[in-house]
Amino acid sequence: MMTHARGGGCRYRDGMLAMVLTATSPIGTKPLRFATFPDPSPGPGEVLIRVGACAACRTDLQIAEGDLRARTMPIVLGHQVAGRIEGLGEGVTDWAEGDRAGLTWLAGSCGDCAHCQAGRENLCVQATFTGWDRHGGFAEMVTARADVVVPLPDGPDDRHLAPLLCGGVIGFRALRVAGVTPGSRVGLYGFGASALQAIQVARHWGCRVAVATRSAEERSRALEMGAEWVGGYDDAPPFPLDAAVTFAPSGDVVVAALKAVDRGGTVAVNAIHLDRIPQFNYGDLWWERSIRSVANVTRADARDYLAIAAQIPVRTQVEEHALPDANRALQRIASGEVQGAAVIIP
Repeated sequence: MMTHARGGGCRYRDGMLAMVLTATSPIGTKPLRFATFPDPSPGPGEVLIRVGACAACRTDLQIAEGDLRARTMPIVLGHQVAGRIEGLGEGVTDWAEGDRAGLTWLAGSCGDCAHCQAGRENLCVQATFTGWDRHGGFAEMVTARADVVVPLPDGPDDRHLAPLLCGGVIGFRALRVAGVTPGSRVGLYGFGASALQAIQVARHWGCRVAVATRSAEERSRALEMGAEWVGGYDDAPPFPLDAAVTFAPSGDVVVAALKAVDRGGTVAVNAIHLDRIPQFNYGDLWWERSIRSVANVTRADARDYLAIAAQIPVRTQVEEHALPDANRALQRIASGEVQGAAVIIP
């Protein structure tokens, strides 16, 4: 039970602070409410994480506005959590208090189905997700299943690690789904927080990279980061692409990318919500071109990406927001104003 206090907050006598979604509405109405919850306690097989930083994501925006139907209410959003273990539930032996720990979008899976047994837990019908099925990291603390928590490396601070845990991991998976290998000709359609990390991986692999985006500022940044060509969504790159990843939640962009890939090429759609897929000519798909969606991430994706990110090393640009300013962070994501990744600091 929560009671609304003066100023729109929800207060208990004691507890942790969080930004809570109680009803979906346009982000301009500030649907997240500042609240105080009783301190969470880890259940059996769970850990308690003290949040050092939580990066904001377009998926958080889509849940807040209702483009993605909320699965439970009220809900604390945020699924790119970097922090430290502060408590252990019964039966947890792989973690110790004080360990650096991160959360991704994947909050759990059944472990028994054919998908889970094949290492494709991202496709599990019973999978649950951080900030959608269970409370996320727009808070001072969060509990999580111990078996999905990701060990974080020493070195980078929480605010620079947090954007790696969704935008980075899902971008890395998208490159894999698209079939990108060292030396590939790769197109990145959209150049937000996820693509800013994907281009660093692609360049590390020696790929030729073309970037399409509406923003002139993003085009300049892409050239600085090693893109061989930049242009708009409807512009044709000067060389055919072996693979492309679309980051913009627009079906028109998917079709534009499809027209740019070579015979046998793949377009990976890195979006959990897409406005639509418009009608297009079959000739744009023929010659064994393909379109694949990218659905969620696995624990192996996170481990593999954190390893390669440390090796490169991947650099992240962050825009910091205090916890009560989470609505503002999502507003800036919606308007395209964020340079890099918006990060909430409790």
